[in-house]
Amino acid sequence: MFFRQVFDDTLAQYAYLIGCQRTGDAILFDPQRDIDRYVDLAASEDLRIVGVAETHIHADFLSGAREFAERFGIRLYLSDEGGPDWRYEWARDGAYDHVPLRDGDGFRIGEIEFRALHTPGHTPEHLSFLVTDRGAGANEPMGLLSGDFVFVGDLGRPDLLETAARVAGAMTPAARRLYGSVRSFLDLPDYLQVWPAHGAGSSCGKALGAVPETTVGYERRFSPAIAAALKGEDAFISHILEGQPEPPMYFARMKRDNRDGAPVLGGLPRPPRVSPREAASCARTGSNAREVVIDTRPDRSAFMARHLPGSVYVPLTKSFCTAAGSVLPEGAAVTLVIDETDLEWAVRRLVRIGFDDVRGFVEHETLERYFDEGGPAAAIPEIDLDAASRLSEDGTGDVLDVRYASEYAASHLPGAVNASYTRLPDYADRLPSNGSLLVHCLSGARAAVAASYLAREGRDVHYINDLFTAYAGSLETGGP
Repeated sequence: MFFRQVFDDTLAQYAYLIGCQRTGDAILFDPQRDIDRYVDLAASEDLRIVGVAETHIHADFLSGAREFAERFGIRLYLSDEGGPDWRYEWARDGAYDHVPLRDGDGFRIGEIEFRALHTPGHTPEHLSFLVTDRGAGANEPMGLLSGDFVFVGDLGRPDLLETAARVAGAMTPAARRLYGSVRSFLDLPDYLQVWPAHGAGSSCGKALGAVPETTVGYERRFSPAIAAALKGEDAFISHILEGQPEPPMYFARMKRDNRDGAPVLGGLPRPPRVSPREAASCARTGSNAREVVIDTRPDRSAFMARHLPGSVYVPLTKSFCTAAGSVLPEGAAVTLVIDETDLEWAVRRLVRIGFDDVRGFVEHETLERYFDEGGPAAAIPEIDLDAASRLSEDGTGDVLDVRYASEYAASHLPGAVNASYTRLPDYADRLPSNGSLLVHCLSGARAAVAASYLAREGRDVHYINDLFTAYAGSLETGGP
C-alpha cells in the first residue's frame, strides 16, 4: 500500500493519497481545489487516481472533488448521511460517477479496502474511513482517516453550523452527536492509527496538536476532549463548546459552495504585472467595494507608513488564508502587492478559499519607487501603548483588542473593546464610533490586518504594534 499525507501549512490541512502498488490504482481523500499537485504526485509514484472521497462538507477550503469529476471523470465517494440539508447537492443529479456512502458501506481501490463510519458532531454528514491493506494479507484495519472528527489532542468543533453557518440552536445538539461518536471511537482497538484532516493552526478545533498522526490508544489516554467525554455527556458538552475561536468570515461561504458546487477552476489564474497606478485604481474603499488590493509586504510598519489608499494588509504567513478570508468581501477582484517569486504561492491560497478573480500584481520595490516619486499614499498612524492610553483617557480614542474572545477573557487592557479580527464585518455596527480606534493584538500581526481593514471601511484608525514585548505587564485578567 502506498500512503502519502499532503500538507498545506496555511490551512493546517491534510489530504491523503492512498494507492495499491500492485494495481497502480489510487484514491485521494479531502483534496483541495488546485488539483494539479495531487495529479503530479500520483504520476511520480506510477499511480493513477481513480477515486476521490471526502470525510465531510468542508468549511475552511473549497474541495477539489468536483474539479476531479469534471476534468477527469473520476468516481466520487461522498456521504449520504446527515439528512437532506447536508448532502452534496452538486453530485446528486446523475452528472457524475457518484457512490453515496452510509454508515458501514465499503469499497475497494485495488486491494485496499475502505469502510465508512458515520461520525457526526463536527458536521451532520461526517464520515471517517477504516483502511485495511488486503493486498498485504491484513484482515483488520490498520488506520482510520478521521477527517475533522478526531484530531491529535482534540476533536472537531461542533459549533460551526451555528457560529459560522448561522444555523440557530445547532451547537448543543451537534455536541451531543459528537459525544456519541466519541463513545463509538473508544470501541476501536488501541493500536489503530488515526490520520486527521487538520493539525495545529486550523480553526476547525481549539487545541489541535502539531504531530501529524496519532493512535486510538494515545488519544484515549491523553486527549483532554476525550477525557471530558469519559466524565459524561454534560461535562463533555461544557468542555467542547468552551473557548472555541471565532471562525473566519469565509467559513459559511465555503460550507455553502462545497454543498451546492464550487465553480470549476480548470487551472490557476495567471495574473499579469500591472503598474502601481493601475493597482491604485483597483484599491476601492467601503464594504460594498469588490475591487481590493492586498498588500503582502513583510514589514507591517512599512505598510502603515505608506500604502495604496484602500488596500488591506495580508502578509505571506501561515495565517494568510484566515486573514484574507476574514477581510475580503465575497467575489472580490484582487490585485496583489507581491514579489513575482511569491505570486503562485498566494494565488493558490486565494483560489483555495474561493477568490479566483486575481486581476494583477505589482512588486514591492516598484510600489516603493512609485511612492518615492510622489505617487499618492495613505498611512495609518503607528503608536505605542503610552500614546494609546493618552488618546483613550482624553476621550478621543477607544482601544480595540482584535484577539479571540478566549484570549481577551484571559487578559486584556483595561477598558478595551473586543472584536476578533476573523469576524470584523460582524462587529461593524457594535464598534465605538466617537473617535479613533486604537487597534492591538499582542504581536501586532493580527492588529495590522484589522487596522488596514477598518481603515478601508472609512474608520479613523491607529495601530499599536508589538504590545506583548513591551507592555505585557499592563494586561489585566478575567472579566469583560
